[in-house]
Amino acid sequence: MIAALLRRATGAGAWVLTGAQARWVGCAPEPVQRIYFANHTSHGDFVLVWSCLPEPLRMQTRPVAAKDYWTRGALRRYLIREVFHGVLVDRHRESRTEDPVEVMVQALDEGSSLILFPEGTRNPGEEVLPFKSGIFHAARARPLVDLVPVYLQNLNRVMPRGELLPVPLLCSATFGAPTRIGPGEEKDAFLARLRQAILDLRP
Repeated sequence: MIAALLRRATGAGAWVLTGAQARWVGCAPEPVQRIYFANHTSHGDFVLVWSCLPEPLRMQTRPVAAKDYWTRGALRRYLIREVFHGVLVDRHRESRTEDPVEVMVQALDEGSSLILFPEGTRNPGEEVLPFKSGIFHAARARPLVDLVPVYLQNLNRVMPRGELLPVPLLCSATFGAPTRIGPGEEKDAFLARLRQAILDLRP
């Protein structure tokens, strides 16, 4: 009950704080399995994408999040596990016990959609960093899942790196046309194509 109330409050809070304008220019918010992949500018990114989805879709859409950050402290653990049902991946290759791609594929096999940030780290600038290979391996493992690019605008100004309190500011999430990995498509070409799909959504 508490987690359900927090989910609703978080969605409403994101709308109040950011305006959370959802622009569906390449697709509609349909109940199909997808991987939403976006540029990464702040820890609030997945909340904005998630809050832009209709409520029924939120229930089946899970953010892929860094385990080392979101398990640091009881409140973060509760939010990511009970409120957002996040898919936690270990970014530290030398110490991890689970393959991040296998964790994502398992979530897909359970019927979930995912929110993913292929840059792998926050980038406060306007440019989009080169993509890490995780989304390529996930797409190759489940090639029938739609991949939807999302461009987030202004969220880095709402929650700048190092700041404790958010600044109210109008933000938007622009959703592009779904795509899939092509037969035999090479990793570098695939990652460059998906990165360009996000860049093409910039106003």
